[in-house]
Amino acid sequence: MASVVVTGASRGIGLASALVLARAGHKVFAAMRNPASAPELAEITRRESLPVHIVTMDVDSDESVTKAFEQIFSQAGHIDVLVNNAGIERNGSTEELPLAEFRAVMETNYFGALRCIKAVIASMRQRKSGLIVNVTSIAGRLVTSPLGPYAASKFALEAVSEALAQEMKMFNVRVAVVEPGIIDTGMAQGLGDRAFSSIYPHQRRISHYFEAALVTPTSPSLVGEKILEIIESGTWALRHPVGPDAAPTLAMRASVSDEDYIALNSLDDDAWYTYMEERTGWSIRPKS
Repeated sequence: MASVVVTGASRGIGLASALVLARAGHKVFAAMRNPASAPELAEITRRESLPVHIVTMDVDSDESVTKAFEQIFSQAGHIDVLVNNAGIERNGSTEELPLAEFRAVMETNYFGALRCIKAVIASMRQRKSGLIVNVTSIAGRLVTSPLGPYAASKFALEAVSEALAQEMKMFNVRVAVVEPGIIDTGMAQGLGDRAFSSIYPHQRRISHYFEAALVTPTSPSLVGEKILEIIESGTWALRHPVGPDAAPTLAMRASVSDEDYIALNSLDDDAWYTYMEERTGWSIRPKS
């Protein structure tokens, strides 16, 4: 069984993935910023006697990441798999969202993953064995406003993953990118219907889109199951879309030109809702 580090394990995809992997018998080091404020994983671990070790780690901090990995290496001896899942979401128009929010999302979603990668790659290279799984999003391959800040961080992680895969292949270290669609997490729910003050319509529209998608929710455990499959199958495939909407959405984006995609998202409200409802079969248009 593998020794696996999962970051961002306090909730959502990270928590579900830690449980899926531990229930399959893997030794999981579940990293989170503040374990005391997120007791759910510890409670389930105790109840089910799972091989989960909770580790304090703030991926935004060089010192915290270094300390956490020193602790993990001390306990485990080596790390077979790193799952970079820790992430935050920021959304808003380029004009209206403060620059600090763009920096925050890049710090966690991109530089946070890089800190963790740098903590393990030398060891994996020397052992000629290992797997790095970077959880991005279908938003790492297509962008819908107002998700530009979030998508930028995921595009960046996709890019460095592809470069890393080229570098590590000769050392028998696998790199995989997991690209969830809309998954039933607090992050996705947070994009649901709420009050808006933007001068642009896109934030309101994406809220209704997510709200419609979550009528039939996709469990975060599905992402954990995909990660388990990647670990145990030995696949060298780089990209792995996850969720019922992921592959169709990526295929839709690939089927239209950049100009047509931009034009689509610049339609007036009535035309945009009509198009999206015809494409998805969801009831997206607001009721009032």
